[in-house]
This record gives sequence, structure tokens and C-alpha cells, in this order.
Amino acid sequence: MKIYRLKLSIPFIILVVISLNLLGCGEKKENEAKPSDNTESVSNVDKDGFMEIFDGKTLEGWTGDPNYWSVKNGNLTGEVTPETLLENNTFIIWDGGQPGDFELKLEFKIAESGNSGINYRSEKIDTIPNALRGYQADIDGQIRYTGQNYEEKKRATLAYRGEKVIINSQENSEKPESLRENVQNNCWQNREVIASLGESDSLKTKINAEDWNDVHLIIKGNRLQHYVNDVLMSDVTDNDTINRKEAGYLGVQVHVGPPMTVEFRNIRLKEL
Repeated sequence: MKIYRLKLSIPFIILVVISLNLLGCGEKKENEAKPSDNTESVSNVDKDGFMEIFDGKTLEGWTGDPNYWSVKNGNLTGEVTPETLLENNTFIIWDGGQPGDFELKLEFKIAESGNSGINYRSEKIDTIPNALRGYQADIDGQIRYTGQNYEEKKRATLAYRGEKVIINSQENSEKPESLRENVQNNCWQNREVIASLGESDSLKTKINAEDWNDVHLIIKGNRLQHYVNDVLMSDVTDNDTINRKEAGYLGVQVHVGPPMTVEFRNIRLKEL
């Protein structure tokens, strides 16, 4: 029997080897573990459903005057200096929507001279840049108002710290001036205090001066609850169908007054 020997040239052998190596590389890539279509990417939503709305690095997703707002040490920082004193309160406003029912959690620290707040279900004011009108979880450095519910540029104080209240509409609401006439001593007059959450001075001791505090707002339907450091500070049921708002902008404030600094971090939102 004849045996045929295949004579292979050196260039041919080299070409075969290279081809096999390339095929092997292709097979390796094909067999490497790849994320499936069902694998979730890294998310900014935690296990309780809260979404981070401030990245701790930039002001992306927020609109405000950079003369007053910046990111410092990972914190959303509002600062008024002797050179930048305000004529009107100014806000940095979240661009991500107008929440209606939601929970908001964040931490804040404010200087003794500071005056600030967290606005929600608010509307923008066309005549004043970066201004909001609406509900506010009040914050101040001397802890006179922190925890109360104050409605910026509208009905004023709805609930002082330590109050559970029901808010009602004003009389003669068809009159344009009736809203302003129903505010006296910076407080809405058609309100009923139905329970005490504790003495204001006693609740004050639960709030840290010039240090970090936790805020938790639970805003659902017409009930508005403000917690500071896990303590319920004010509880409003807003039955004022004429003036209340069911959704709106979210933002934080620096207030007219002396130079001040306020810082916010770990800002998380869960829409209900």
C-alpha cells in the first residue's frame, strides 16, 4: 500500500497556527461570563425604595444660583457671604419632577446664624429668580423654628413645633385679599390645634446645634409629617381645599439675613 505524505510549506503551517489561535480567542470570548439581559445595573435606589437625588459630587439635576450653591466635601452647600447678601430668599431646585405623595430623607447641618428650609409641593415664582412658594420644613441655626411647617410666601406658619393641627380655608375666599388678611403674626388663623406632640423646648433638645441632623418628611394626601432625628415635630392635616397643593417642586433654601452656611447630604426620595 502506498503511503502519501503531504508536504506542507512553512508559510502554510504558520497560517494554520495563527488561524487556530484566532479561533481559540474567539471561543474564549464567546464562553466568557457576560451579564444577562436580566442583570440589574448599579442602581441609586436602596432596598427600601429610596432614590438618591444628589450625587455628592456635582449639582447635576438641580437648578440654583452658583453664587450661593456648590458642592463642598461631598455636601450640597448653601452659603451667604458678606459680599453676596440676599434681597430675596433663594433656592436650589430639584429638576427631577414635581412629587405629590412621597417620603424624603436627608441630613442637614446649619450654622448658628443660618436660616433655611426644605420646600415641597411648591410652585416657582416667575418674578423672582430661583424662588419657591409652598410648604416648607423649617430649619434654623438657633433651633427656634426647626421642625415646624411653614408655607413660604403664602399661608405662613401652619404648625409650630410640637403641634398636630387641622388647617381650614379662610372666610370670603373669593376675595383676592382674603388670603393675606387671614395671616396674622406670621401665622394662618384658620387652624385648629388638635393634639400636642410635646413641648417645643423639650423637642428642641432632640435637635443638634451646628451638627448633623436627620430629617424624614412623610407627605401623603393632605397629611404632612415632619420628623427630625426620628422625632415627630409637626403634623398637619390640610383641609384647605382652596390653598393647598397636591404636588409641586422640591428644593432647599438659603434665607435673607446675615452670612450663613447650610449643608445637606444623603438626599433620598421615595415617591408613594
